[in-house]
Amino acid sequence: MRHPSFPVGQRGARIGPTRAAAFFVAGLTLAACDMVTVPATTLAPKSDFGRVSYDIFLSIFWWDAGIFLVVSAVLVGIIFRFRERDPRPLPAQVRGNPKLELAWTVAPVVVLTLIAFPTVRAVFRTQTTPPPAALRVRVTGHQWWWEFEYPELGIRTATELHLPVGRPVGLELRSPDVIHSFWIPQLGGKRDTPPGKVNRIVLTPTTPGRYYGQCAEFCGASHANMRMLAVVEAPAEFDAWVARQRAPAATPADGSPAAAGLRAFTTGACVGCHTITGVSAGVVGPDLTHVGSRTTIAGGMLPNTPGTLTAWLADPPGVKPGSIMPDLHLSVADVRALTEYLATLR
Repeated sequence: MRHPSFPVGQRGARIGPTRAAAFFVAGLTLAACDMVTVPATTLAPKSDFGRVSYDIFLSIFWWDAGIFLVVSAVLVGIIFRFRERDPRPLPAQVRGNPKLELAWTVAPVVVLTLIAFPTVRAVFRTQTTPPPAALRVRVTGHQWWWEFEYPELGIRTATELHLPVGRPVGLELRSPDVIHSFWIPQLGGKRDTPPGKVNRIVLTPTTPGRYYGQCAEFCGASHANMRMLAVVEAPAEFDAWVARQRAPAATPADGSPAAAGLRAFTTGACVGCHTITGVSAGVVGPDLTHVGSRTTIAGGMLPNTPGTLTAWLADPPGVKPGSIMPDLHLSVADVRALTEYLATLR
């Protein structure tokens, strides 16, 4: 949804209360629209980790609300009690009050302690060793796309993380280049992926659905375009997805447009960077064995359609700033053939 542009008044012009209220309501409406179209919110948890984080947030919120009410009440009382009246003699001056100073030192310590215990407990709980039956996923943050590997299942994919509902998951986070930050708000997070170190998240998805994620640590020119999608599905649906991902790549029929795309792939630079099972074994870019089944391309930046795939193959840096995938100066025919071939890899 596009945000409307409001006219700018003359310099120094006042905005009346009616217009200010209208702007405020419009802002809330636009925020609500954004929440509906891309529900990347921590206020609707869909995993045990997300629920723990949400409960901690609520407890902190109510503590803050209570403190705000107390401070506001004291402030209002002081304003009325000591407001200026008829001239009177200067009241007695008090410099320092040990009891008050002790109170406003001890009270924050008590509040922070009450907040610290559940917070620290949640940190250790979500970084512990996953249970034996947990699904293990290696998550690698690249500039600028996410790679997901299921070592026990023999699957490697990109951008889309598939998880079965109700099963514990152990995510192993790492990066070969710079610090990224893995964050799927409704499932919990966020957690950094510092080079040379493995961080972990242990969670159990509780609700089937599609949950959007984003790199949350500035990592270069296309940091904002480093996105992901978590697909939480029933165990039977997850097993079916695993079976499809384990299947060999489709082989196009001789003489078809897709066969021409396969030749363009194997005779060009693509073969050195990408893996297609039975065709190539490149490890620089995403595994393309079943790229046609994904809903997005270019690190989650674009929907996976023939038009966007064609534009991406024709000029990757022009589509995604700083793209590691270079412009290979492919001919129009090669781009069309590659688009046909990659669409068959489902």
